[in-house]
Order: sequence, then structure tokens, then C-alpha cells
Amino acid sequence: MKRTVLLALVALLISACTNTPNGEVQKKGSSGKTLEMLIVANQNVYAGDTKALIDSLFNCPQECLLTPESKFDIVNIPVSSYKNTEMFKNHRNILIIDVNPDNPNKVYMHIDEYAAPQVVFDFAVKDIASLQENLRKYEPVILREIYKAEHRRVIKAFKGMENYSLNEQVQKKFGFKLMFSNEFMMAKESTDFAWIRKETKDFGIGVLVDVFPYESQKSFEENTILNRMDTIMKRHVPASAENSYMGIERRREADGSYLAPIVSNKVDFEGSSYCIETRGSWRAFGDFMGGPFVCYTLLAPDQQHVVMLTGYVYNPRNKPWTKRDLLMQVESICHSIEW
Repeated sequence: MKRTVLLALVALLISACTNTPNGEVQKKGSSGKTLEMLIVANQNVYAGDTKALIDSLFNCPQECLLTPESKFDIVNIPVSSYKNTEMFKNHRNILIIDVNPDNPNKVYMHIDEYAAPQVVFDFAVKDIASLQENLRKYEPVILREIYKAEHRRVIKAFKGMENYSLNEQVQKKFGFKLMFSNEFMMAKESTDFAWIRKETKDFGIGVLVDVFPYESQKSFEENTILNRMDTIMKRHVPASAENSYMGIERRREADGSYLAPIVSNKVDFEGSSYCIETRGSWRAFGDFMGGPFVCYTLLAPDQQHVVMLTGYVYNPRNKPWTKRDLLMQVESICHSIEW
């Protein structure tokens, strides 16, 4: 297995273990629930300030959810249990914490080492101070790689029950492919728009696809994105009551802040040279409905078009799924794009 250095400092580095091109086929499917993180650390390490730090990084509320839900469900096991139990080694997201004065103060990342999709971060540090420093330093890398693995897992699951006719319809219409399972259907479409959704007795999720010409960098400004989302939703996505429709929750508090937080960030998006991720809440105007959304506004490879992919969740009871986990499904569909 090949080890590649990702980042290097004087006494610190993070490296990755990669497989052969056919490695994923040879691996078992990873275990564990969506966004569950296995912390492999003895009780004397996973305690006090270290536990508080890990909780603040990975057990804190996920942004832009009005009903608080943690980023990850954390499960802690001792090092001996991990070493002696194959089931734990097949978990999808693992942080191994080994504190020993003889350690090299390195952090290793292993991709699909025992199962697939899987990410394992191995902290081989000399002391608690070094551990805490590395946890803070590599939090963005950990989050990015775990989310990428979660996306791969959803896409892999959907591919096993792919809606071939729907995906072909999307590809023919827009020139790119998205991975929808056979539980999704085309709800509405027009020349440069499609609304694709899945409805169950407990929840509804969907993806809005909007393609338009690129004119200037203004297309990627937050207010421009929100205004276009509002226009598209009002035109194409009705709610259940008469004359009601979907829109972005942009009401403000007395101090001027949004009633429901909206966060926009430039993010890396495979296949696109520029992408803005926008998270917030939608609501039904003229009805009592609402939920979270994630929108990816990205520049197409031809540099002439902007593609806006908006995933939304309606899950009023949070059962049997959480909004966080359903949001991961629509987020993964957006990341499944193949030009």
C-alpha cells in the first residue's frame, strides 16, 4: 500500500495510504451509521480537555440546522478493542489516538485501508499537547475527507439501485450526469431547469437543477444566488396549500441578523474550477413547511455556463431519519456530477 505525504511541517506531517485502482472492489463495505465517528482512544486520553476539544470540533451542532444536530455521532472504544475486533476496523470514519513519548508526532490518513468507503486518521503523537495541536490543525482536512467518503458511500448505494431512465434524461437535457436512485422521480422540468424528488410518508427530499449563462463573477455573490433561488423556487416549486410556494428563509431579527442562518463559502468541487456552497433554510410562503437546503453554484467546464444544484430536505418529525442524514443524501447527489 502506497503512503503519500499530504502536509509537512518541521516535526509534523500527515500522510495518506492509497489503494490500487481495483482496491475498492476488493474491500468489504464499511460499517457504521451515516456521519458516525469512531474515536479509538483509551480512557486516560479521551478525557478532560481532550474530550472537550474533540466534542467542540466534531460533536458541535451542524451549521444552518434550526433544530440542533451534531456534526457526528461519536463512539469511543479503547485501543485494545480496536486492535482485537475486525468489526471496528471496518468502520467508515475512524480517529485513532496513540499518545506515547516514543511516537514521531505524525498524523496519517488511510483511505479504504480495511473497508470502502473508509477514512482512518492515525494520530501518533508524543503527548497531549501535541495531540490537541494536531486536532486543531487538521480539523479541516478531517472534515473534508470524511465528508468525501460519506458522499462516496451514498453514491455507491444509489448506483446499486440506479434510476437509469431518469439519469439518462438528466444527462441528455443538461450534458452532465447525476446519480439518482430508483426512489426519485422527475417532478417538473423546463428548458434549463429540473426538479427531481423523492417523497415518502415521513419525509421529502429533492434536488433542483438550474443552468444559465455565465456573465460575470456577480453570479457567485451570495445575494445573487439567493435571489435566483427564490425566483426559481417561486416559479417551479409549489407547496401543499393553494398559491403557496417554496422560497428562502430570509427574515431578519431586530439586530439585522438572519432569523435562520445563511452561510456561503468557496469550496473545492470536483470537475469545476469555481464553486460557492450556500447553506440555509427554505420555507413555504403561504403554507407551514420548511427545512434545510444546500446549494452548489459552480462554473461549468466550458466556462460559459453556471450550474446551480440545490438539495433540500422536508422532515418535520425527524423520524426515522435526521435532517442531517437526509441532507447528506442530497449533498451527495450534487457531488455525483459527471460532466
